[in-house]
Amino acid sequence: MNQHEIISPIELLDDQGHITEEGWARRPLWRYDRSRIKAPWYRIKEWDYYCVLSQKRGYGIAFTVSDLGYTGLTSFVWLDFVKRSFVPVDSLKLLPRGKTGLSSSSSQGDLHYKDKKLSISYILGKSQRRIVADCPSFGDGKGLHCDLVLEQDPDADSMNIATSWKENRRAFYYNQKINCMPARGEVTIGEEHYPFEPEDSFGVMDWGRGYWLYRNRWYWGSASGLYEGAPLGWNIGYGFTDRTPASENMVFYKGRAHKLEEIEFHIDPNDYMTPWKITSSDGRFEMVFEPVLNRHSDITLLAVSSIQNQLFGYYSGRLILDDGSVLKVDRMLGLAEDVKNKW
Repeated sequence: MNQHEIISPIELLDDQGHITEEGWARRPLWRYDRSRIKAPWYRIKEWDYYCVLSQKRGYGIAFTVSDLGYTGLTSFVWLDFVKRSFVPVDSLKLLPRGKTGLSSSSSQGDLHYKDKKLSISYILGKSQRRIVADCPSFGDGKGLHCDLVLEQDPDADSMNIATSWKENRRAFYYNQKINCMPARGEVTIGEEHYPFEPEDSFGVMDWGRGYWLYRNRWYWGSASGLYEGAPLGWNIGYGFTDRTPASENMVFYKGRAHKLEEIEFHIDPNDYMTPWKITSSDGRFEMVFEPVLNRHSDITLLAVSSIQNQLFGYYSGRLILDDGSVLKVDRMLGLAEDVKNKW
């Protein structure tokens, strides 16, 4: 697999709406301009997703603000890995048509969403990302309030990819994922307080922009934590767009990216809770993922549908860095998902 690395800032799209240069990067080097997309408004998909997990305490919370053209989904989900339960709160908005306020840059531009059910704010600083959320009706009226700060090392590498579809080269996906962000703050549910401390709590950001085809299926996995006191995480995924120029598979160790080739998830589609085996074509990522919780959802709204099996659990196995060093991982908390969309 010949992976093409982008090393200098460039425009994402040319005047015809094609990606100027496909590949991967350690920084978000492509400049995204929604007005340059050559697609009807209902084919443009934008989202900002964050997931924050506490390894030792066994809980977490995830947030989504998305604009899919004909519908917008804003949500969060409270995750309890001890009780093996989750409580989602979803809010759908019809025909947002790109007016939700999602930024053209992953590094600047605050985002505020509020309706009668919930509110979510993403507040971006120079080296941190603050997430504030409220839902008065959560838990039969107990209410939920969240205030978390994710520390982002400005010098650390992240996963960035820009690829297109073979069926339509104007259709594209531009994505940044940031791993290993230490989290500090608290989630309050009624009278209960759930602290997040940077020693064992880490966040991941998934920032996606694109012109999508109608039917898609993707696989994604992510984990962040500490390995012998140093930050370790990974982003793995595949299933859509032509990944000939690059995969999105990377290991992050001590702030540096180690590029992997192709990844495959070995899943029992009849039982997502059985352990998953995850392998790589280059032999550098060999893991078993043991699920403890399936955040399953099946949403259908007119012509739009999304079937999600997002599993949270523990990765164990080994990975090999660029210099040949072998890291043996024992039960690192993370996620892995299989998602089918018609959108």
